[in-house]
Amino acid sequence: MSQITTPEFTQSFAPEDTPEGPLSGVRVGVKDLFDVKGYVTKAGSKAREVLPAAREDADAVALLRAAGATLVGHNTMTEFAYSGLGLNPHYGTAMTPLVEGAIAGGSTSGGASALAQGIIDVALGTDTGGSLRIPAAFCGVVGLKPTAASISPKGAVALSHTLDSVGPMARDVETVRHAYDVLSTPANQQSGALTHLIVPENFGMTELDDGVAAAFDAAIPSLEAAGFTVERRKLDFLDIYAQLPIWHFSAVESRVHHAAQYEQTPELIDPKVKLRMARADQASAVEYAKTLALRARIVEAAQAELGLSGVLLPSVAILPPQLSALEEDAAFDRINLLALRNTTLGNVIDGCSISLPIAGTPGAGLMLTAPAWRDHAILDAAAKIEPLLKR
Repeated sequence: MSQITTPEFTQSFAPEDTPEGPLSGVRVGVKDLFDVKGYVTKAGSKAREVLPAAREDADAVALLRAAGATLVGHNTMTEFAYSGLGLNPHYGTAMTPLVEGAIAGGSTSGGASALAQGIIDVALGTDTGGSLRIPAAFCGVVGLKPTAASISPKGAVALSHTLDSVGPMARDVETVRHAYDVLSTPANQQSGALTHLIVPENFGMTELDDGVAAAFDAAIPSLEAAGFTVERRKLDFLDIYAQLPIWHFSAVESRVHHAAQYEQTPELIDPKVKLRMARADQASAVEYAKTLALRARIVEAAQAELGLSGVLLPSVAILPPQLSALEEDAAFDRINLLALRNTTLGNVIDGCSISLPIAGTPGAGLMLTAPAWRDHAILDAAAKIEPLLKR
């Protein structure tokens, strides 16, 4: 195993010559669930340390390498990517540099923290329910959850094959766009600018920290002055969404992808992660099939109701919590669910979503979410909004 260089990395990569390309000189941190040739892919788990080193790069890693990026190392993460808070008792918990004693958020925790500290320029991560956007908000960087089908997940250890997306984080929208252009496959992006934004009256705006609520409300006039239409109203598909047992996806599917570790070496798994994986036993095959069918209905309803519009929300309802506040399981579960609440919407509707930092309120983010294949439109809108949030 390579030596750990900082708390944000589980292992560093040996220096290599890189080709000239659009990402030449760009330092990339790779979430520890992507295969990098010659290194063990631990997915944040001691139980995977016995696995052989990867024989080839994950598709996303290969594309970054071919584009001239410098691969720095594997970033720390929640074990199996199974939480929105980023805690890891095995390799250490990455912290946000914005708030003393507060966590970086997860599960792509080390990547966001390393970005915020200037150690890397791009973080390659995954997002199953907010794992790129939560740490982006907590660390004051930009996190993109793309349309899942636009970036290959081959060679990335899965948590939920239904909801997982591969995507980048960076300190600005322009760099995120460059990384997305390298990672994504040519596709029929839906045309039409994203200028109409809906703040739903029936989702995502309750239980907000005072600082989050104030920062979000203060941003709205600037968006409107820049030409965006911001409408507050109920979205009907969200009433269907409220019926979805979202926990089914990661609980059931994690038991598929991590069966060997769960069944053979459960004592090596973080107890908080193991407890959530055990919930799969509460869902029958019929119940899970109904969940999948309801999710398909929600995707269709969201696409029909939103059309070319997007959803505007605070990225996370809370500001970065103190690590010390997460010691008790009950507190951890409550804060984890609240952290994931707003971001998970983008995964369930099979859409694309981006979190932008709100300067002046460290740890707060503004999030745009839209249906699938609106990635270019959401990046265009984000580039226009980004400077407004720095004032």
